[in-house]
Amino acid sequence: MSPRSASVNEELRRRSRERLLQAAVEVVGEHGFEATTLGAIADRAGSARGLVSYYFPGKRQLVQSAVHRLMHRTLEEALEREPHTEDGRERLARAIDAILGLARDRPVLMRQHMAGLLQAEGFVQCPEQRRLSELLSDTVTRYGAQDVSADYPMLRALLMGAVYAALVPGVPMPVPVLRAELFARYRLDWEMGVPPDTAAAAGGTCASDLSRFFATGEKPADRSGDSGRSGPPDPAHRPK
Repeated sequence: MSPRSASVNEELRRRSRERLLQAAVEVVGEHGFEATTLGAIADRAGSARGLVSYYFPGKRQLVQSAVHRLMHRTLEEALEREPHTEDGRERLARAIDAILGLARDRPVLMRQHMAGLLQAEGFVQCPEQRRLSELLSDTVTRYGAQDVSADYPMLRALLMGAVYAALVPGVPMPVPVLRAELFARYRLDWEMGVPPDTAAAAGGTCASDLSRFFATGEKPADRSGDSGRSGPPDPAHRPK
């Protein structure tokens, strides 16, 4: 049989990685970081356990990448939802609501993520983190920041601080209070974005099905006509 084309092998690897990212978000959100094993993530993804290390150096890196994916796709969805707008103030309001919404709706996952950032590794430099950075930088630019190189890190720090404040065990601050503080700082109208009293009607971020954030569909047909199984192993296939 003819070997699969390079493009099909690449697509298989991409989808395999996506399944691991989705599984990490789901399992950590259900059980917490410490109780989650790489084996449990691989089992949820339907992947061979040894393939986790093919894509990620360890559990901490996998979970950070997974949460950064959830964050950047949640932010992307919020920024591009209908009615679409190019108004910088409205887009900043949506960005704030999207990140605070994750703290409100996925507290276990976001608390573990914040704790992980305080470890020696800090931010994991991965495609998911870079995309999140790009979206927030673009939001600051559209808002009209004069110095994006300074204003973007400030927005990031304020959002991280608000998420942390919302999740501190025993003394959490209410998300609406944190939202009001951020909106006042950036001179945003309360009605912008998704105000707390309309979050439920708008769907929020708490839907249990996360598949829309992860491209884990079936393998596309090989347009070259090659259908053989020779060539590099299929990382999406779990050996029996």
